[in-house]
Amino acid sequence: MSDPRKIVLWRHGQTAWNVERRFQGTTDIPLDDTGVEQAGRAARLLAALRPTAIVASPLQRTAATAEALSEVTGLTVAKDLDLIERAGGAWEGLTNHEIRTQYPAEYATWQPPGGETGEQVAKRVTAAFERALEPIPRNGLLVVVSHGAALRIGMLDWLGFPEELWNRFGGLSNCCWSVLEEGRSGWRLAEHNAGTLPEPVLSDDRAESDG
Repeated sequence: MSDPRKIVLWRHGQTAWNVERRFQGTTDIPLDDTGVEQAGRAARLLAALRPTAIVASPLQRTAATAEALSEVTGLTVAKDLDLIERAGGAWEGLTNHEIRTQYPAEYATWQPPGGETGEQVAKRVTAAFERALEPIPRNGLLVVVSHGAALRIGMLDWLGFPEELWNRFGGLSNCCWSVLEEGRSGWRLAEHNAGTLPEPVLSDDRAESDG
């Protein structure tokens, strides 16, 4: 395709719970001062891509990140509840060490008690992608502002990777992004975890080495 559509999958900036390695899930944690700075810097970079539309999870850490891009582009941020983070059930608010210690069997399969399965997350996140893409014209660029686990799971399901291969892909660092590009044979991953020099990924996602 000479004028492909693109999707930028942008993870929110840093929160205090990210630094403490606590499972955030659907708990509505704000950006910390570093996260606010990250969002502003990344927004200035992403604005140069001339996005067509912005859609975001309504949780405040993602809403504030998206608003930084809105301020420099003039675009209105649409909200979609299906872009919220993977529900962590009993794990929300616990550190990685606490999860490993208190829930060893569930930790081994990365399935939080009372939380969502990967399949459930994939279904709702890709549905949100579909809805947001409907009005995007050829050569348009959609920015999706969401969370580490939700974006990684949604992206890999969208690209057709089976769940048993999802852990082959690393996570997204705070305020970094991946780029998907539409081609003749479907969507492809053009860039992953871009935006900064390599740094530790602090996420609610099993992709990181320490959970």
